[in-house]
Amino acid sequence: MYSPSISGVAANSESGSRIFVYEVEGMRQSEATDQTSNPIRRSGSVFISVPYERMNQEMRRIARMGGKIVSIRPSNSAPETNNGKVAPEAGLQSQKSGEKTKPMTQAKEKVQVPVNLYKPANPYIGKCISTEELVREGGEGTVRHVKFDISGGKLHYLEGQSIGIIPDGTDKNGKPHKIRLYSIASTRHGDDVDDKTVSLCVRRLEYKSPETGEKVFGVCSTFLTGLEPGDDVKITGPVGKEMLLPDDEEATVIMMATGTGIAPFRAYLWRMFKENNPDYKFKGLAWLFFGVAYTPNILYKEELEQLQQEFPDNFRLTYAISREQKNVDGGKMYIQNRIQENADQLWELVQKPNTHTYICGLKGMEGGIDEGMSAASSKYGVDWAGYQKQLKKEHRWHVETY
Repeated sequence: MYSPSISGVAANSESGSRIFVYEVEGMRQSEATDQTSNPIRRSGSVFISVPYERMNQEMRRIARMGGKIVSIRPSNSAPETNNGKVAPEAGLQSQKSGEKTKPMTQAKEKVQVPVNLYKPANPYIGKCISTEELVREGGEGTVRHVKFDISGGKLHYLEGQSIGIIPDGTDKNGKPHKIRLYSIASTRHGDDVDDKTVSLCVRRLEYKSPETGEKVFGVCSTFLTGLEPGDDVKITGPVGKEMLLPDDEEATVIMMATGTGIAPFRAYLWRMFKENNPDYKFKGLAWLFFGVAYTPNILYKEELEQLQQEFPDNFRLTYAISREQKNVDGGKMYIQNRIQENADQLWELVQKPNTHTYICGLKGMEGGIDEGMSAASSKYGVDWAGYQKQLKKEHRWHVETY
C-alpha cells in the first residue's frame, strides 16, 4: 500500500529539489531560537524558503515560535535568503507592496472543454443500451448504471462533467418536465472505449409526502431507473468545469463521495487504471473515501476492490459504512469520521502543488471534512479556512454537493 510521507522523499528526487516559500505572520523577533520568552512580531510578514523534504519540520518550528502560516507558494528557483527571510517573489503578495498573488494553475488542458452541445430546445435523442442494478441483496433502495448510445450525433464530454436528462411526459400543469442534471459515470471514451456511449449512476428518489404521508418517487430518477434497452432518452449538455480531472499523470487525486456521488470518481478511476490509453498513463496517487449505509450499497464494489488489488501503490480505497461500522466515539461511521482519522496524512498530501481534492455527494459531509482538516492544519499553525480558500483559488479544491 502507498504510504506517502514528505520526510521520506529523497533529497535528490524531483520533489526533493523543489523550493517553497512560506509567508508567515507573528514570528518572534529572534528566528534563531524557539524560546517562548521572545517578543512576538505584531505586524508584517516574513518569507521563508523551504525545501520540499523539510516542509513539515519547518511548519512545526514556525508553530513553536508563535508564527501563523498565511500562504505557501512554490518557488521557480531558490530565492536569495537573509537569515531565513526572503524578499517577496514576483507574484507573491506582500503586506507592504499590496501586490496581488498569482495562484498556481493546473496543467493546461490538452482538449477543449465541450459545453452545451445540445440544448433543451433541441436535445440529443440517445438510446438506452443497457441498465444494471448496483445495489446487492440486503441493500437499501435502487441504484442503476445506465448506458446510452450517443453515436448518432456530436455529443462528447470529459470526466467530471454532467449531462441533462428530460424525462418523458408532462408535469401537473401539462408542460414538459424540466431538465435534471446527472454526473457522468463513464470516461470520455465511454464504457466500451469506442467514443459512442455515455453512462450514468442513478438512484431512484423515494420519500414520503409531508402532506399525505404517501411514498413519492422522483420523476426523472424513476424514468431513468425504469428504462429498458432500446428506449429513447432526451439528453442535453454536457455542462460543468468545476470537477474536471487534471491532465497531470503524476497528480495526487483525493476523492470523497457518498452514494451516487461516486459517479464522477468512477470516470476518473476508469480513465486512470482501466482504459490503457497511450495518451494518459496515470502514475500518481488516487485515494477514494466512499460513504454508504450498508455493504450491499457499495456501488461498483467488485471493480473498485479489483483496482485496489491490481494497483496497490497508486490507488487507496477507504469505506465509511454508517450502519455497520462505529467511529472512535461509538457512533455511526460517516465519511467525515474517516477524513478525521486520516487528517494528518491528508494534510501532508494537500500541500503538494499537484494534489487535487474532489467532494461529491451529500452537502452535509462538507462540515465534517473541514473539521478534520482544520484539526490537522492547526498542529502546524495553519488556518484551514484561509488555506482552503487558497486551494480553491488554485483550482485544487473541487466541490459538487447537493
